[in-house]
Amino acid sequence: MLKGHTALVTGSTQGIGLAIAQALARAGANVVVHGIESMAQGHAIATQVAAMGGVRAAYVRANLALADEAAGLVAAATQALSAPDILVNNAGIQYTCPIESFPAERWDAILAVNLSAAFHTMKAAVPGMRERGWGRIVNIASVHGLVASVNKGAYLAAKHGLVGLSKGVALETAAQGITVNCICPGWTDTAIIQPQIEARAAQFGGDRHAGIRDLLSEKQPNLTLLPPERIGDVAVFLCGQAGAGITGVALPVDGGWTAQ
Repeated sequence: MLKGHTALVTGSTQGIGLAIAQALARAGANVVVHGIESMAQGHAIATQVAAMGGVRAAYVRANLALADEAAGLVAAATQALSAPDILVNNAGIQYTCPIESFPAERWDAILAVNLSAAFHTMKAAVPGMRERGWGRIVNIASVHGLVASVNKGAYLAAKHGLVGLSKGVALETAAQGITVNCICPGWTDTAIIQPQIEARAAQFGGDRHAGIRDLLSEKQPNLTLLPPERIGDVAVFLCGQAGAGITGVALPVDGGWTAQ
């Protein structure tokens, strides 16, 4: 389905990013894995991704909080494997705190990783996509790119900004065979939310299932954590032929969260 294409997936050594990298590999794309792990750890993960699809894979290490490293990521991926014609901006960080005590350095870091890094990678990737007359950009936003929750000011600003940025770049590139879309996941079964699940489960005598349902009942009507693999499936759909006419959308994959 995606044979002959090369994908760069940021933040792809675990969680949603890894699931997307694996799904793209299974669809036939060569994959550049990105993270902040050691080169040895990263190469091991890339080797596993390659084996899933019988494709080529490589690892690049970069701190996306630093503008120069984010700006150089596409060039590093090109050197490590080949020029990416699929770009998935997945890397993100989170911090929750009321606005009056929100640390300025946390604000700066969240905007740098969750929004500015995507600007830098898209800016670097689009010229090559234009030359080839084909490209797919998938930005992993969040339901928090569409709706709000308390104590997440920086995350909301970054994810709403990512949705807006994606729409603008989609319009700029629509006539060159390039699509730019956001996926907006709801509660997804990743390591980042495990402490919240454990805290809720403790209220139900350690019953993890009951803890999950209690946590999700506040926001997500299907009361089910989404496996990261389903986000990977949606990314493959948007990158394939079926997604060729879809650009500039923010697609909720959220169990009904934003339908309320």
